[in-house]
Amino acid sequence: MTLLITIFAAVTATVKWYNRKNDDMRLGTLCFLYWGASLMWLVDAIFEFAELKSAYFTPDPQDMLNDAFLGLSVVALGLIIWVVRLLIADPKGSVRAALRKG
Repeated sequence: MTLLITIFAAVTATVKWYNRKNDDMRLGTLCFLYWGASLMWLVDAIFEFAELKSAYFTPDPQDMLNDAFLGLSVVALGLIIWVVRLLIADPKGSVRAALRKG
């Protein structure tokens, strides 16, 4: 479940990055975060399959729920990291202007 959630997030971010008009939003960073997480979960799935064999394909509902929460947490953490990096970089100068104004 974690692998599927992060792959969907990675594909969505990549499509948005590919269709961008300019790179003000730094979507490349978000793509790298999600594709890195997807690669991590892929390696985890390979090792878990090697350990469990056919039982890998019949997880308990509780395990699936835990994996879904973990996948959503990883996506949320990736978004938080991306937003913080975007606020620090401040490509449009919005944060700087708000700080000077206030």
